[in-house]
Parts: sequence; structure tokens; C-alpha cells
Amino acid sequence: MAGEPFVHPAFFYRGDEQYLAGLVPFVRDGLERGEPVAAALPTGRLDVLRDALADDAAAVHLLDMTVAGRNPGRIIPGVLREFADRHRGGHVRIIGEPIWAARSELEYPACAQHEALINAAFTGRDVTILCPYDTGSLDERRLADARATHPLLWEAGREDVSGEYAPDAVVERYNQPLPTAPEAAVFDVHETAQLPLMRRFAVAEALRGGLDGERAQDVELIAAELVTNSLVHTEGARARLSLWSDGTHLVCEVRDDGHLADPLAGRRPAPVHQHGGRGLLLVNHLADLVRVHTTPDGTTIQALCLL
Repeated sequence: MAGEPFVHPAFFYRGDEQYLAGLVPFVRDGLERGEPVAAALPTGRLDVLRDALADDAAAVHLLDMTVAGRNPGRIIPGVLREFADRHRGGHVRIIGEPIWAARSELEYPACAQHEALINAAFTGRDVTILCPYDTGSLDERRLADARATHPLLWEAGREDVSGEYAPDAVVERYNQPLPTAPEAAVFDVHETAQLPLMRRFAVAEALRGGLDGERAQDVELIAAELVTNSLVHTEGARARLSLWSDGTHLVCEVRDDGHLADPLAGRRPAPVHQHGGRGLLLVNHLADLVRVHTTPDGTTIQALCLL
């Protein structure tokens, strides 16, 4: 890490006192240096920091992570890069807390992969992204993953190099098979001429699954982008679309025989002049959770929309 301008520490804290003892000086030091500062935190923690900063809070870009980062796949392009890219030319400070106790087991693998992928997404950037972890409410697996996804560890006023740092291993650990529900409605696509019919199928199943008309149209876009990617980028040029309700989400799944080799696909903001290449980015923007399993033999992507 010597000479690397990007700094990515995990900040371990227990309770509000330790939380503020670490974050308030970090924020105020940045403001005193004239550096842009953002904080994307879950609702309760955001309120605690805002109150402690008092008048200084007005100079900080504050975001509710439960909204902006509800889908972890949206955080790098829509929160971190969005802020850092607006402030090129100097050092940028961001606090991002994407993992908290109320995050479900369904969401957590995507959260851990997100933390691991931040390192590749920001290598060479003059940015510090500080990630708080509540040791009083998170289990040891989550804390161990934090040590594996962050090259630096901050705790009780100390800064240490993580001896467990292995972000690629975390990405692979949570690259787990994703089962399709037996009751799923299925539509096989093998040519672009089927896309209009497939889109109508997706809307009908989304409405039948419990979504309103606007969100059903989002599912139509999600399905169209995922299936089109399969037809364009896989050797077999075919895809299987499946939709079902799990009682909490409408799940839109696409399977193909391709390999998604780039783990940052869908997590990079697309340049304005770029033609195409926004499919997975759009899916991350529209869905409440995106899960991916990919191997050389095939890829499954599940986009979940809250009912």
C-alpha cells in the first residue's frame, strides 16, 4: 500500500461515544483542510453524527444509507463515485457504513462483496473511505470479513495494518449458487425477436406477484436489460428468465451460459460519451437487491424488488 493515495480503513466502535470519538475529528479535520466530506450512514447513526457536528453538519454531504445504499450494488456508482467524481483535484473524505445489524442474511453477501470491491474501484484515487463497524451488534463473521476487506483497521485510537486483508477471497467466498423457486414462471429467450413478448410476460408476472404498475415497469426494464446482455454477450446467445414472489420481494432471475469475468460490472458510472454498457448499472439502480453467481459454466443474476 506504500504510496497508494487511496485509504480504506475499517473503524471498529462500540456505542455512540466511541462512534463520535472517531468520526467527528475525521470530519472536522477534513473540513479544516478544505476537503469535501460526505457521510452515508444508516438512519439512526446519521442522526447521531448530525447532532454532534452541530453547525458543521451543513458543510457535510449527508446521505441515509438505508435508502441510498439499500441495494449494495448501487453504493459504489451512486454514492461513493458520485461524490468523489464531483470533487476531483484534491483529497476527498467519505464515511460509508453499508453493514449494520438490521441487514438481513439475504442482503449480507452482497454487502461483503461491495466492501471488497471498493478497493479495486478506487485504486489510485486520492480518496479516503472510512467504514464504521459496530462491534457491539455485529457477529464475528462480519467483523472477520471487515478485516479481510479493509487494508487498515482503526480501533480505540490505534491504526493497524490488517494481517487478514484478502478482498478477492471475500468476493469469491460469497459467489454462491442461487436457487430458483420451484413455482417460478419461466420464459426461455433465444432470439431478440422474442423480447417484446418477454417484456409483456415480465410485467404480467410482476403484477401477479404483488407489485404496483410503476414497479412492474421497473421489472420489465430489469428483465429486458439482463436478457439482452445474455443474448449479446454469451456464446450460446440464450437466456432463461424466471420470476416469482418470496413473500417479501418479487425476484427477477436471468440465467445464461456466460461468465461475468468483471466483478465491477454494473458498479462503474458510465461515461457520458459511452454508447451502451449501462445494462447492469441500470439494474443496480432499479432493484432493491442484486445477487450474482458466476462460474466459467454460467451466470445467474437475481434482481429483487420489495413488495
